[in-house]
Amino acid sequence: MAMETWIHHQGKGAWVDNGDDGMVDDDDDDMVHPHEWLAKKLARSQISSFSVCEGIGRTLKGRDLSKSRGEFASKQVLSKNLAFLLCFASFCAGMFFTNRMWMVPEANDIRWTSRTEGKQFVDCDLNVVLKNEANSSRSISGSKHSIETVDKAISDLEIKLMGARAERETIMKDPMISEGVKNIESTSKRKYFMVIGINTAFSSRKRRDSVRATWMPQAEKRKKLEEEKGIVIRFVIGHSSTSGGILDKAIEAEEKQHVEGYLELSAKTKTYFATAVSLWDAEFYIKVDDDVHVNLATLGMTLAGHRTKPRVYMGCMKSGPVLARKGVKYHEPEYWKFGEVGNRYFRHATGQLYAISKDLATYIMINQNVLHKYANEDVSLGAWFIGLDVEHVDDRRLCCGTPPDCEWKAQAGNICVASFDWRCSGICRSMERILEVHERCGEDKNALWSTNFMQTTKSSS
Repeated sequence: MAMETWIHHQGKGAWVDNGDDGMVDDDDDDMVHPHEWLAKKLARSQISSFSVCEGIGRTLKGRDLSKSRGEFASKQVLSKNLAFLLCFASFCAGMFFTNRMWMVPEANDIRWTSRTEGKQFVDCDLNVVLKNEANSSRSISGSKHSIETVDKAISDLEIKLMGARAERETIMKDPMISEGVKNIESTSKRKYFMVIGINTAFSSRKRRDSVRATWMPQAEKRKKLEEEKGIVIRFVIGHSSTSGGILDKAIEAEEKQHVEGYLELSAKTKTYFATAVSLWDAEFYIKVDDDVHVNLATLGMTLAGHRTKPRVYMGCMKSGPVLARKGVKYHEPEYWKFGEVGNRYFRHATGQLYAISKDLATYIMINQNVLHKYANEDVSLGAWFIGLDVEHVDDRRLCCGTPPDCEWKAQAGNICVASFDWRCSGICRSMERILEVHERCGEDKNALWSTNFMQTTKSSS
């Protein structure tokens, strides 16, 4: 039998468990009966409420709270089959509406392209075609070729612009160019095939006459040669240091008697090319000495074979020794620039006859004030082209010997362009022998007028 104990605590009574199931009520007036106390105890040990607030003076523990949540979830959650059906239905509805929203309308004539990592995709009638890497490579190479072509065109235009400026300065500043020439230059220039400058001296009147009597056309034929064939021929001579002297008057009288004019060329090679480019817009510019025999038709056909090349330097190429000893012919005062004594020159065309294309002549005109001049003009010309992208053409037909050498070659069908004697650096006693050379080694009289240099260019290319 449980022992009941009454304890008075702070004016109130309460039943307490003293370990022997005894209860004490601290209320003096009210006493809890055993059956009520037992009911309260059972209620406290078995919580069935869903609220953490139920049960005065007490909160739910973790175990009780999880139990209450479990009971609540068991009453609220749907069945698994129904949830699966709802999710599947939502997924199908989403796919259906998404497909309807992003569907591409049919277009038979629409073509679109896109690039991804170097590959090109092409859609035509909704058929996708993948182009391989080779097509992309060809496209890139074609673009590079187009860029190179544009760069070359720009470079050519820059050269032409600089040439036009230098040409204008040459014409306007040179006091020896007549006003009539300036007036001609103010109009559009005609295109010529080649300009031939015959290098001569003040006292070489008889040599000039011998050239006029042999391979150089005169009067109306010379004009016809310029108009029909585009070939200009002039003697290159300077004025004496004393302006208006006897030599100048003799040259002026000779000029009045013959059609070709004379140009002041202080440094003959450099100034000749600069002045020739300023006066005539030609494809080639040739320099030849007045004691050399030339076949004009053969020269034209030879040059026509190189018409498509941009920078051509043609002649009989050589590399002679650099002569350091003073007093000898062709002495080179600046021999030390070519290395040790006994060294040889770089490759250059012999001075009797050589030809250069328009680009090189324009280069000389533009840079004439800074181009160094050596003692020998052929060496100077070769030095000006060192470092440039120039094609050196070594053609031995430009330096044949006098008869019987050139005669044998002519009989064999290999007509020479130019003939002279190496030991004399020209035809020995040219005033007496050039007519003989012309008769024995010259081309047919009608060869110049019957040759079409444009057709020669097409056949050679």
